[in-house]
Amino acid sequence: MPTYEYKCKSCAHTFDIIQSMTDDSLTVCPECDGEIFRVIGKNIGISFSGPGFYVTDSKKSSGGVSGKKDTVKKKDNGSSSSKK
Repeated sequence: MPTYEYKCKSCAHTFDIIQSMTDDSLTVCPECDGEIFRVIGKNIGISFSGPGFYVTDSKKSSGGVSGKKDTVKKKDNGSSSSKK
């Protein structure tokens, strides 16, 4: 069950409570009996699923990220055998 954070509009008291997603939101502050609201933005997770999100995912080609094989080019240092 998720943990929800509530904040009072009158006294600014904040508290957390574990509730089912189907439970009604609380409306009364336990400190001053004022009106409270649920704070949005806490305990938000993101889940990427499916191919292509992680390095460990299987890929269709055995090449690099773009599917092309990496090639190493040798630097020409000017010492070729065709010099006279």
